[in-house]
Amino acid sequence: MNARLDHRNPLVFDTHELGRRPGALQRLTRSVPAPKDLGIGGVIGAPEGAPVELDLRLESVMEGVLVTGTSRAVAEGECVRCLEPLRQEVTADFQELFSYHDADDRGRFHAEPDDDADDDEDRLYIEDGLFDLEPVLRDAVVLALPMQPVCRENCAGLCAECGIRLDGDPDHHHDAVDIRWAALQGLAETVKDGEKDNMGGADAGVDEKQEK
Repeated sequence: MNARLDHRNPLVFDTHELGRRPGALQRLTRSVPAPKDLGIGGVIGAPEGAPVELDLRLESVMEGVLVTGTSRAVAEGECVRCLEPLRQEVTADFQELFSYHDADDRGRFHAEPDDDADDDEDRLYIEDGLFDLEPVLRDAVVLALPMQPVCRENCAGLCAECGIRLDGDPDHHHDAVDIRWAALQGLAETVKDGEKDNMGGADAGVDEKQEK
């Protein structure tokens, strides 16, 4: 059994004024607070409570109410290249049919509900003249957001060796050491250190002889 919708929820809309006469239209403009986790978790999204501007067109059809709309919000996240915080305007378009419980896919109405019919889990319904736009809004915003947000298209990111932000220091670089010579260089330094130790021992022997 479906839970009753709360008309006080800003994302719940009332269709009683629209009516059920096919072809009836209603246009709505509403600013609503963003629900929790509106976006791609941990990557980018509209902060909870931030304003989301909605422009909606409600059309009564045989099966229910066809809702066509656009949402606009400012999403916040982190650049995947340089890890700097970013803000990005996101516009998402959507269209969804909210069905009446007493109508099937062909628009025919049942006198009584068919208990044996399989419910379509993906179908959204009108409950007591109300529909909840939140699941539709969530899907639309997620599709409109970038999976890999960047602060700007040519962001240079971070230095792989020291982590400095390259856009802040375009001339930043590290002297590259050819790995083919790195082992020989280490060996040469070891030989030098050994020679110094041997020379130190020889000098000590000479000093002892002179003292005798």
